[in-house]
Amino acid sequence: MALSTRTLLLYLLCWAKWSSSMEIPEEVQQPPTITDQSPKRHVVYPTDDFVIKCEARGNPAPQFTWTKDGKEYDPSQDHRVTIASNSGTFTIKNSNGNLKAFQGRYRCYASNDLGVAISEEIVFITATIPRFPKESAKRIEVEEGDPVVLPCNPPSGPPPLNIYWMTRKIQRIQQSSRASQGLNGDLYFSNVQSSDSRNDYLCFAHFSRTRTIAQKEPISLIVKPFVLPNDTESPGSDIDLSAANSIKDRPPRFLTPSGSSSEIIALRGETLELECIAEGLPTPQISWTKIDGDMPKRKATEENFNKTLKIINVTELDDGKYECKAENVFDTVKHSFSVTVEAAPYWIKKPRSKVYFSEENAELECEVGGQPRPQVQWKVNGKPLNETKPTFNRKISQGVITLTNLQLNDSTVYQCEASNERGSILANAIVNVLNLAPMMLTPDDQKYIAVEGKIAHLHCKVFGSPSPTVFWLKEDMETALEGQNYFVHKNGTLEIKDVQREDGGFYTCWATNILGNGTTTSMLEVRVATEIVVPPEDLMIQKSAVAQFKCHAEYDSAFENDFELSWKKDGDEIYSDQTENDRIVMDGDIIQIINISEDDEGVYTCVARTSLDVVTADAKLVVIDVPGSPEDLELRILTNQKVKLDWQPGDDHNSPITNFIVEETTFEPERWHEKRRVDGNTTSVILQLSPYVTYQFRISALNEVGKGHPSMPSKTFTTESAVPEKNPKNVRGEGTNIDNMKISWEPLKPIDWNGPGLRYSVSWRRQGVNATWNEQIVNKHHYFVMNTSTFVPYEIKVQALNDMGPGPEPKIVTGYSGEDIPDAAPLNVAVEIMNSTLIKVTWSEVPKEKIRGHLQGYKIVYWKTRSLLERRKRYVEKHVLTFNGQRSHGMVPGLEPYSEYGLIVMVFNRKGDGPQSGPIHFKTPEGVPEQPAFLQIANFAKNSVTLIWGPPAKPNGFLTGYLLKYQLINDTEEIGALNSINITDPDATKIVVSDLDTSSKYKFYLNAYTRAGSGKLITEEGTTVIDGAYAGIHGGISTQGWFIGLMCAVALLTLILLIACFIKRNKGGKYSVKDKEDARADPEAQPMKEETFGEYGDNEDKPLKESQQTLNEAMKPTGSDDSLAEYGDGGSEGQFNEDGSFIGQYSGSKEKDAADENGSSIATSPIKA
Repeated sequence: MALSTRTLLLYLLCWAKWSSSMEIPEEVQQPPTITDQSPKRHVVYPTDDFVIKCEARGNPAPQFTWTKDGKEYDPSQDHRVTIASNSGTFTIKNSNGNLKAFQGRYRCYASNDLGVAISEEIVFITATIPRFPKESAKRIEVEEGDPVVLPCNPPSGPPPLNIYWMTRKIQRIQQSSRASQGLNGDLYFSNVQSSDSRNDYLCFAHFSRTRTIAQKEPISLIVKPFVLPNDTESPGSDIDLSAANSIKDRPPRFLTPSGSSSEIIALRGETLELECIAEGLPTPQISWTKIDGDMPKRKATEENFNKTLKIINVTELDDGKYECKAENVFDTVKHSFSVTVEAAPYWIKKPRSKVYFSEENAELECEVGGQPRPQVQWKVNGKPLNETKPTFNRKISQGVITLTNLQLNDSTVYQCEASNERGSILANAIVNVLNLAPMMLTPDDQKYIAVEGKIAHLHCKVFGSPSPTVFWLKEDMETALEGQNYFVHKNGTLEIKDVQREDGGFYTCWATNILGNGTTTSMLEVRVATEIVVPPEDLMIQKSAVAQFKCHAEYDSAFENDFELSWKKDGDEIYSDQTENDRIVMDGDIIQIINISEDDEGVYTCVARTSLDVVTADAKLVVIDVPGSPEDLELRILTNQKVKLDWQPGDDHNSPITNFIVEETTFEPERWHEKRRVDGNTTSVILQLSPYVTYQFRISALNEVGKGHPSMPSKTFTTESAVPEKNPKNVRGEGTNIDNMKISWEPLKPIDWNGPGLRYSVSWRRQGVNATWNEQIVNKHHYFVMNTSTFVPYEIKVQALNDMGPGPEPKIVTGYSGEDIPDAAPLNVAVEIMNSTLIKVTWSEVPKEKIRGHLQGYKIVYWKTRSLLERRKRYVEKHVLTFNGQRSHGMVPGLEPYSEYGLIVMVFNRKGDGPQSGPIHFKTPEGVPEQPAFLQIANFAKNSVTLIWGPPAKPNGFLTGYLLKYQLINDTEEIGALNSINITDPDATKIVVSDLDTSSKYKFYLNAYTRAGSGKLITEEGTTVIDGAYAGIHGGISTQGWFIGLMCAVALLTLILLIACFIKRNKGGKYSVKDKEDARADPEAQPMKEETFGEYGDNEDKPLKESQQTLNEAMKPTGSDDSLAEYGDGGSEGQFNEDGSFIGQYSGSKEKDAADENGSSIATSPIKA
């Protein structure tokens, strides 16, 4: 791409220079640079191979030389070492035997034509495997209460060192403020106890760097009982320990450190540990303060039972005076530490390597800190500056080297080295003078892919001297990219923020300096960002259920093979094979956790990942369950019959506790009953208890999930005995025979006994008689009073008592002795005819003394003798209606009209029925008839129709005639007028209806009449045809098109079968086809079945128009429409209420059927028979 001179100059003025301290390409000439070296201090053991490392780069390739203890050392001339090619590294094999010969200080020099770089000094030290010295087992005896120190004296070795005190069974010695381990490894006892005696105190020294554990010989500690000075008893006699301890009591004294103060030197950046261990009885307590300032915040901690003050990452600010204080009830002792912080040299300003252009000036700064103050020395190419030839353009002032008017031959390496008693540091600073046009280090035609909304980085690595100016252009633009979304880093990389589709395309990176310019082209492809469109939702699931998260993501189609959807739980990846016996199932964008538990709770993260972007969505899974068992149940006795329960709630399992349930067990162990329910915020309850009961309690928690497991049972508590507080309930007296009375009651529950020896005091006397009470003490819950008069009232009372005394005064109840059957019948029985199916029966009540028991009610027994339409009497079937309570009348429904009946009335009590009254005979009046037995169309002519019917099965009186109505009902909106024909002949069963329209559909309605009124309707429909063929509902199918087609199909199939029969000659029989036609039923020979009455035909589903509604209203029967539904409540014996309304129904199948038919109300539309 060509760029105008004006534009180029504009870019040179507007864009900042690139850092000249960048890494120089290997192909560019440069002085050596040390890239890797061994640690400054290296400790090795005879079993190790030791590698001394020194690597460097440069152009020309550097040459390596070594010094050892300041003298030249050539590894290539030492047959004991192995040298790496093109490297300064060499290896010392352990097979060489004594490595001590290689101990010393090594320094590596890397040199080429442009200069010399040197490494820091590498100190090589050999060490032996640490071991405890040989010694015999040690025995220490001490009196109880005295202090003692068990020494460890671990061998020297490379840090870190860890000390452990253990027993022979490799069990740690328990430590406390009384007995603990010091920083030096010794085990300190402030005062010993008899339990400290043992013969296997073992000190173990663990050197992790050498993977070595050294064990000291065991120490036996014998703690002898303290003997009073004037004690003359034998050693085996008992000793007053309290007296002994009082003599051993003493103020604190420091076991370590000694004296009242200490001088401590701490190193900057390391950890400072100050220690105070004191003896005394009682055991002293240790505390720490900083005398001349505040204790370092967030860095200082007290450890080892406050005996050690630990300060991490020490700085000069931690200088000062610290004090520890040991105190007990007798005194206080103190020790002060004066802490001085020293530091090995550290960089404040470190000299930096840099590339310079001809005639530039250079400035090298070297500023260090340290305590004591470090000595700083400049070197050039590894030699002290004062030993090199001075140059006219170099000046040194206060640790700063200034180089002016640099030329190409001024390239070199300077070193700044600082040292004090605590260590040394060294830095190489390369001065590289180059004149070089921009070198494009990033290959041309690079392709980058980014996603929308993210950040894209287009690289442009370039090198040149002077440092090139870098700017970017897009495609054919002549102005540099600018704006808040574009940023060019110092290394030339273009950063595009919030990438959009329009950012895709070709970009050009320009690099220019005064010696030339260079370009590189890149292409950016922008893809759609991955997006989670259906994130997982938070779930609150009950334990053992199935949790399911769904996460659906959309991504660029170019990522089809790179897209991956995965899941994490609490930041940890859930792998597809991590199924836990198929308990976790991942299928597409769904993850299921089956049979969840508390361990499954957490944050589940859906991770949608492509090769360029990652998006996540979190959902929280909360597992709810019944509450955990309450804890720490405590029973406190307040009084003999009152206790208080306290407890602590268990885990609510993410569902708040709504209630606590207090359960008790009393007389049946392990059978628990709920006693009280309290609010979920309550953790105590006061309970009132019953006497003479052993109680045990437990608590269960309740939340929305359910009831949790109960707590551990409380301790048992038995209340003292007391007199009963209650008497038995449901006391009653009734006879089981005519000359006795059974007194019975509900026995008290054991919880109400209140004491041992529960009994009952039964008292009775005749009611209304001034007589003394009869009394009997019983253990049962009933008592028989014998030789009583029949049905006599008694006053009865039952009192509870136990060994402590009687209960409260009982209430008096009335009971009766045994009953006998009534000995009188109702008088003045009369019948009042209400209508053709209902009568009212009245009678005089039987005197109370004649009932001889509890009156239960009256019974009416009635029967039908004959129908008034028949001469012969029919079989007598009796029906019984029961009327409870005291009453003098009753209603008898469901009778058949125009019939003769008889009835009797009797009273009854619990014992049975009394004598019957004299029979009463009565006749019911005529009623409306039932519907005709059937209605059929016998023939359809062109303009007329012949109807036939059967008389009603139950006319309920003398028939006086029939009423026939009909109307046109073609399938149109119009309904024809309703026409009527009055048939006065009661014996008629046929009629011809004339003047009908041809090919029209009619509906016919027929009902019968008696002197009581009209009966129920029966209907029929039919269609007239042109040729006068029969078209009624029962025979008109033959005129329907579908029927004709069906018959044709049947005839065709029959013909095919006949042909097949002739072909199969081996089957010689002939097949005949018999034509069948539906025969019309003769209404006299085949009357319609009773079950069909009241059923609706298909045509009744059609709504009737106005004329039909008028017909229904006109044909409503005028007779009685009483129904059993108004009286009965079912059962074989009907019953009546006090007002005489019927609440039962009579028995007998024949009469019941008849009554049902008579009692059914007329339908709202005509009924088809």
